Amino acid sequence: MAKTILAVDDSGSLRQMVSFSLKAAGYEVTEAVDGQDGLNKAKQHTFDLVLTDQNMPRMDGLTLIKMLRGMANYQHVPILMLTTESSDEMKSQGRAAGANGWLVKPFDPQKLTEVVKKVIG
Repeated sequence: MAKTILAVDDSGSLRQMVSFSLKAAGYEVTEAVDGQDGLNKAKQHTFDLVLTDQNMPRMDGLTLIKMLRGMANYQHVPILMLTTESSDEMKSQGRAAGANGWLVKPFDPQKLTEVVKKVIG
């Protein structure tokens, strides 16, 4: 059974690139248009990994991570940030919120796949 990934980003083109790359590697990918949509989908299904942007309307990535970490079924699910934010302060906030890793846009599809494979197999 394929591992499932929730990809949360307000950019449709980026979601498509992430989804295409990860599906080609054998993962099942569900897309969410922002943090609130991601949270709603996470409540309906427990994913093996969450990949989220930071800057999104309605709910940003850090808030999404904090909300997910407050849910029993997401306390140990790996969460990776995929964002243009690369400052040490933002990464520190991400770690404090519960992010397990940080990838900076634009991303290399091969590197993304390698990181995901390393994290969830």
